[in-house]
Amino acid sequence: MIEELIAIANQPTISALTSIFASLAILSLIILFFLFLFFIAIYVYFALAWYMIAKKLKYKNAWLAWVPLANLFLLPILAKRKWGWGFFLFVPVINLIFAIIWCWKIYERRSYPGALSLFKAGYIIPPIFPLVFIIDIVITGIVAWEKKK
Repeated sequence: MIEELIAIANQPTISALTSIFASLAILSLIILFFLFLFFIAIYVYFALAWYMIAKKLKYKNAWLAWVPLANLFLLPILAKRKWGWGFFLFVPVINLIFAIIWCWKIYERRSYPGALSLFKAGYIIPPIFPLVFIIDIVITGIVAWEKKK
């Protein structure tokens, strides 16, 4: 019985399958690594953008933009609400509604049309999610780095 298992293990098809699976595993790890780098870059971009927005709105604790989860509470604070309202950002669908409302107020405080925040409503529609994400990146960058007010 053991000789049969050794004979099966030594067949070329088994080693070919093993090398294919090993190659797929390595490819998966490479893809995961680049996805990780992409997500880190996006996090740094949004943290820096919200930090700049908070600084321009003269909020003394602008560093909160860099702290995971704490940065969610920065939105209601910059919209002139109490920080506790930030807990609504943990509730699905309601989080989007409040994000739109708060971004509207923040954009207006920075002298931009509040209606720009309505693009966030597109996050509900999965097929256009990537487009909405790119628009959100651009709008946040404009609000953060354009010289207004």
